[in-house]
Amino acid sequence: MARAITLIRSSSLSDVAEYAYAATAPAESRLIFLAGACPLNEDGSTAAIGDYAGQAAKAFENMRIALTEAGASVEDVISTRVLVASTSQADLVAAWEVVRESFGDHDVPSTLMGVTVLGYYDQLVEIEAVAAVLD
Repeated sequence: MARAITLIRSSSLSDVAEYAYAATAPAESRLIFLAGACPLNEDGSTAAIGDYAGQAAKAFENMRIALTEAGASVEDVISTRVLVASTSQADLVAAWEVVRESFGDHDVPSTLMGVTVLGYYDQLVEIEAVAAVLD
């Protein structure tokens, strides 16, 4: 299946970042803007309370489901924003490592941010994403 997006890397920028620095989608692609994927179970309870990595995994799983419902897959994601409710860099890295590993070779441009609080009780992680597909 042909993919709409092209990941862009630069030899002029550091190669320590575990993601592409930019991505493009052609004009004929359909963009999908996902709400922030939260680490919620089907019953609305928060998954993996107190566990940054566990919440990142559940949020990624929920993002994957939303992508499927929109006619896309993880490989169609063009960018992400990972929000982590913490001031500790170690907590941000714990969440990021799960997200990064879940994407595999599809290393989309991403922003990792520490935030004060997220919307649900006991929520520590949220993943926003944009995808592009060719219909």
